[in-house]
Amino acid sequence: MKNKKEEVGLKEGNISLILDSYDDIFSDFDPRPYTQKALSDDFLSECKKASVDKDKELELRFLVPKNKRKSNEEYEIRKRLRNHFQKHFKEKEKEIKSMEKIGLVWFFLGAIVMFASTFFYEFPGLLFKFLFIVSQPAGWFFFWEGLGKIFIEAKKKKPDYDFYRKMSKAKIYFLDY
Repeated sequence: MKNKKEEVGLKEGNISLILDSYDDIFSDFDPRPYTQKALSDDFLSECKKASVDKDKELELRFLVPKNKRKSNEEYEIRKRLRNHFQKHFKEKEKEIKSMEKIGLVWFFLGAIVMFASTFFYEFPGLLFKFLFIVSQPAGWFFFWEGLGKIFIEAKKKKPDYDFYRKMSKAKIYFLDY
């Protein structure tokens, strides 16, 4: 009965990964200690896949052989993971906000150029006709490109943002197997 409850707990809203050793979390090519070591692409990929359909608070559970567990290393790894996820969450958040700000600037620039082009239409002369002709597509370009940056480009960055947001708040546990 206890095993069934543990098994259900491992499946509900959690990411459970079986590790042969702590090194499975980190890049094989990075010789630095756990506090500085780069995370493995395979590890991050598995976490992304597992977190996609989970909306509530996550628990990241590492199942490690009982004879290989070391609490001092687990503390350092937990700290390294939190720092990594929080750093990347803040970076993604900053990227999205920056993209939205740039989009707003382009949008308003396009509106200003289109507004200015209406004045060029009223004046006679070759120069004003040329400015009118050039400013019309330029205004629309800035206008639509700004909207594209706000609603399309920023949205493309949302999955990574959501992943790092979830993982930055995740509770991290090490368990025996």
